[in-house]
Amino acid sequence: MSELFEVPSGVTSRSITFENPTGAPGQGGSASSPLGAGRKGSPARMIPPGATVDIADIAGPGVIRHIWVATYNVADVLRGLTVRAYWEGQTHPSIEAPLGDFFGFAHGQSTAYASAIHSVGEKGAFNIWLPMPFHRHARISITNELEIPALFFYQIDYTLGDSLKPDVGRLHALFRRENPTTLGRDFELLPTRRGKGRFLGAVIGVRPHEPSWWGEGEAKFYLDGDVKLPTIVGTGAEDYVGLGWCVQRTPYPYHGASLVSKSPEANMAGPVSMYRWHMMDPIYWHESIRVVIQQIGVVITPQTAPRSFEGYLDCLRERQDDWSCCTFWYESAPSEPLPPYPDMAVRLADLELEKHLRGLPLQSEFTTQDTL
Repeated sequence: MSELFEVPSGVTSRSITFENPTGAPGQGGSASSPLGAGRKGSPARMIPPGATVDIADIAGPGVIRHIWVATYNVADVLRGLTVRAYWEGQTHPSIEAPLGDFFGFAHGQSTAYASAIHSVGEKGAFNIWLPMPFHRHARISITNELEIPALFFYQIDYTLGDSLKPDVGRLHALFRRENPTTLGRDFELLPTRRGKGRFLGAVIGVRPHEPSWWGEGEAKFYLDGDVKLPTIVGTGAEDYVGLGWCVQRTPYPYHGASLVSKSPEANMAGPVSMYRWHMMDPIYWHESIRVVIQQIGVVITPQTAPRSFEGYLDCLRERQDDWSCCTFWYESAPSEPLPPYPDMAVRLADLELEKHLRGLPLQSEFTTQDTL
């Protein structure tokens, strides 16, 4: 990023919305409304069921600097809409994730918070601030897999003419969910990637399936040929996100938790959404990377209450819970395809969904020009 007081030579600022879908200079707000030309003529659209809509199609070089979106703030939509990004003309996406997870929270449950990468409003408005460079071409799409149309607002702010190195990293993001995880097998935040890159971090969701503490599993980074043992190892799940003594709702710029809830069942922890960003403590790889986190918890009863730290370790147990992640990293293009993307049934299973999506406006409530 250039100094705030500098104006880089040859670099121009652009913005894409439904009012100016090509980002062309001097064309913002050209759509007409009943108030006249340029008077809020096309602020949002309905994305029909089953439709895929390109929200950006940009010739480079350039850098996407910020994306803002707003839609229905319900889990069905936030896990039912999928964001995909394609860099440099690749036919497979480098970003593929549910809208909500990509914008900073798990389980389709948003809470107002801000980190160095995301800022989330109270009522379904979301921002991401990661730079997304590209040399030749950038394309971003939204797919609606729901049975209803989804109201969608957005703005993409970017620059053109940026001077980029040939092997600049392109932003990648993937979504994974295991519900439940496999006993004794570590949950993969990032399956093996080859080449070189920089691991940025992840938004991690946990829905415990048991009332006991779930977060003693260690995060492990297998770098540049590590097989049996990793190079970087943490001390526990809540420790990995910079917290301790379980998880508290404490959103900080580079680490923390935005959601820590209780389940209706007595003594049962509810969904947790937490995150960790390696911006100040970079994690690079030059040949390969694989990132996992163990599924280990603690079972303590009045009869087995430990009297020492060693006794606490005796209470460790492998366990199975519902884990998800949206993981972010940079690597150059062309890049290998992402792992298979979970279908909507997997993404939505066991979440707090809107029955019949009552109260959401249907397509008939909007004019035809508002329908994509």
